[in-house]
This record gives sequence, structure tokens and C-alpha cells, in this order.
Amino acid sequence: MTTTVKSRNPTTPARMVKNWQSPVAEGPKTDEERQLLLTAAATACHPCRVNVLLVEDDDAIAEPLMKGLERQGFSVHRESTGLGGVDAFRSSTPVDIVLLDLGLPDIDGYEVCRRVRSDSSIPIIILTARGDEIDRVLGLELGADDYMVKPFGFRELIARINAVTRRSQATGVQTDDIIRLTGGVVIDNRTRRVTINGEELSLTRKEFDLLALLASDPGATQTRETILEQVWDAHWYGPTKTLDVHIASLRKKLGDPTIIETVRGVGFRLRTSIESDTN
Repeated sequence: MTTTVKSRNPTTPARMVKNWQSPVAEGPKTDEERQLLLTAAATACHPCRVNVLLVEDDDAIAEPLMKGLERQGFSVHRESTGLGGVDAFRSSTPVDIVLLDLGLPDIDGYEVCRRVRSDSSIPIIILTARGDEIDRVLGLELGADDYMVKPFGFRELIARINAVTRRSQATGVQTDDIIRLTGGVVIDNRTRRVTINGEELSLTRKEFDLLALLASDPGATQTRETILEQVWDAHWYGPTKTLDVHIASLRKKLGDPTIIETVRGVGFRLRTSIESDTN
């Protein structure tokens, strides 16, 4: 069954979200059987409830999308303005992933993406009617993890949510909020800041992601292939020398070349004298 979602915005395609009820199989099934199967599938993908921040101003799109996500086991908080979305993200509202429209009534989605990304590496998926290549490139360059053009299939959206949250968890971003290393080095995963004895370091995004990955399991060796896949891209075909350059830069900025150890022929690991704090 395909559900048509009508938009109140005449410039926006009428069918923004296709199959938002996401039938799990063909053939006759009662509503109760469908709900049981959907709940079981959502639980298998996410044993812990995933908190979604939906930033979408169009009620005709947001309401069925929220219902579909909640039926899949997600917890959804919706904001209809860009500033409201930023405030909700920075408040005590639990957020594990952001679904972001671009055409918002106050500030556009690009600015929301930039502000959220400046504070955190939480997954962001842009949902928009803007399908031009320049729009996709701009969204991804500003830090979005994925970009879907309306109308989109609901089941594809769920698959992409699962994919980006798995990648986020794999990089160690959603581990301890605060990690303390030797030499007064403190990593704040929530704000993506690193300090040494209270002074903030200026790290690039890749440098932070690399350090956070190593700190997620101190003492464990991360292979070069794993680092390139999780910090760069699963389909990275560039020179592996770029990893050595980033490691060298990190060692220099941290002021201690021994804090990141080289495991010859394998990869890198962080020294094991480490303390973590989730408070």
C-alpha cells in the first residue's frame, strides 16, 4: 500500500514520503500482525530506543512521518523552525539523530546543519525537495551524513537512519562523553572539543574523529583499514599516506609523540593509561 502525503506548500511535490506505513511483507495481514512485525524489526535494529529530532515545518509531511517512525520504535521530537531545532538540540532533549528539512521559515536548513555540526558529530540526514547536485554537495560539505530528495521511500529512510547511526556508534562518538588521557588531555565527545590542561586544541574534523576512534578503545590496535573506513569512507581509494600525515599532526598538537603508538605493519593504538567520565 502506498500512502500519498499532500503538502500545504504548492511549490513542494505532493508525495513527499512514500510508503510511510512501511508494510513489511506482501499478502493479507491484520493491523495487529503488522504492528508486531514492525516493532520486532525496529527492536532488532535498535535494542535501545533511538531519539530522532525532526526539523520540518510542513505538518502534512511531518505528522505522517512521525507516526511512521514511532511505529518503527523511534522516539520523535519535532520542531517546525530552524531556530527551534537548534535550541532543541542544545537543550536537554535527548537526540541521537537529526532529520532536517532545508526550506524552513526562519533560518534555512543549511544554517541549522552548520550550527549543529559545530557542536557535535551527531548524525544528520537532510530531507528536502531540492535535488540539484549543488544542493546535495553543499549539504554534505556542511557536515550532513546523508541527503534524501523528496519524495522518498519510508523504508529507504529507515535503512539510511540505521546505516548512519551504526557508523556513528562505530567511530566511538557515542561512547563516554568525557575521556581523559595522560598529559592533561581531555576529549569531550559531546562538544567535539579537545583540551590540554584547560587550553583548547585546534583540530580538524578528521583529526578529532581519528583521536576519538583511538580513544574509544584505548590500548586496542586499530588497523589502518578500519581507521580509513570509519574516519574517512568505506570506499576510500585515496593514498593511505594521508593517515600517517594526520597521525603525525595529532602527535605534534598533543605535544607527546608517544601517546599514539604505531603497531608496525598493522595500525595504531592509544596508550592505555586513560580515565573516562560519563558525568
